[in-house]
Amino acid sequence: MTSILIVDDDINILQLVSINLSREGYHVFQAKDGTEALRILNGEACDLAIVDVMMPFMDGFALTREIRQHHDIPVILLTAKDQIEDKEEGYRSGTDDYLVKPFEPKELLFRIKALLRRYDKQPESSSIRFRGTTINKSNYEVQVGDRTILLPLKEFELLYFLAAHPMQVFSREHLIERIWGLDYEGDERTVDVHVKRLRERFSGMTDDFHIKTVRGVGYLLEAKS
Repeated sequence: MTSILIVDDDINILQLVSINLSREGYHVFQAKDGTEALRILNGEACDLAIVDVMMPFMDGFALTREIRQHHDIPVILLTAKDQIEDKEEGYRSGTDDYLVKPFEPKELLFRIKALLRRYDKQPESSSIRFRGTTINKSNYEVQVGDRTILLPLKEFELLYFLAAHPMQVFSREHLIERIWGLDYEGDERTVDVHVKRLRERFSGMTDDFHIKTVRGVGYLLEAKS
């Protein structure tokens, strides 16, 4: 599961961002200042940090510089200021993005997803194997024991994406974006239909993996290695 660190001395911002990220399936760590943030980063594997500029003890610029020296993760700075000088200092500190308060939580989510894609350095393998099941992207076949299953393209891409990130929860919106693209004009029920078809196809055929519904969030694939 993707983990995100939120650093802000405003408890209301911490709660607002945490609630919205948790709904999207992210695991959230909270810190009220830079010192606490560095302690979390040294003990936990975080994939992205959201850092407020104005904080006691260590401001967001200084914290961003510390993160840059020791951790290869994207950073989004939050600030109440919209001055070009502050943005310049933020980018000099090493931030990847800059968001001015007040902001729409949905805009923050868009920026998070874009940065996570940019920092995704792990190339997907051409095949994924769970016990007796192999999902092969080179020929778009699923091998279950001695049976070969050919899936419609979007069903295969959905299965492959979930299998490439086992036990990670993805919202319907995120899956639409990754599988169907940002310009897709349908609705999120498309994901439900494709998941239902995949479940029907593999039900009774194998228990090597299961696509599970996470109520109020989306879907995850649970696999047996």
